[in-house]
Amino acid sequence: MKRQWPAPLRNRDPILDVLRRVLPGPAPQDRLVLEIAAGTGQHAVYFAAALPWLRWLPTDPDPAAVASIAAWRDEAGLANLLDPVALDVTQPWPVDAADAVYCCNMLHIAPWPCTLALLDGARSVLPTGAPLVVYGPFQRGGRHTAPSNAAFDRSLRERDPRWGVRDLDVVAAEARSRGLALDEVVPMPANNLTVVFRRT
Repeated sequence: MKRQWPAPLRNRDPILDVLRRVLPGPAPQDRLVLEIAAGTGQHAVYFAAALPWLRWLPTDPDPAAVASIAAWRDEAGLANLLDPVALDVTQPWPVDAADAVYCCNMLHIAPWPCTLALLDGARSVLPTGAPLVVYGPFQRGGRHTAPSNAAFDRSLRERDPRWGVRDLDVVAAEARSRGLALDEVVPMPANNLTVVFRRT
């Protein structure tokens, strides 16, 4: 029931370094972070433990993923890690407001409308100045940032033509049209990026 993948172990510390800077600090408490496409739950447990002043709500559309997140949560026993919620990002979201939204490795393994739904949802729940943090591989200016990303993109599109590594310029333009300004782009290991948007 509890899933474990190697990628979250490799990328969690570089992502956490960004989250420590851009998520709300220890005071005031009772701030909510909504995680979209939480996958195994490894990030949710790690980040909730590292940022105990934040309530962390993990979501995922896959029932098996929700079960894995719940198993990780039960084992960790963290009071600030909430019960996972099943969420298809294109459907109504489980909260009306959040202090931050975090999404890792979803954009390239979901149809393009899911990216737009993520932006729409973030716009609807975030207050002014609050961050939407997105991690994953991106093209820049219509070009892949590394040969490995180009090969990865080809393999994704072979699996499902609706998938693929998104162009950050296009995503940022769609975000901007929804009142989400591109605030920061942080290079990550393995040719990935952590991208921070803020609600304007």
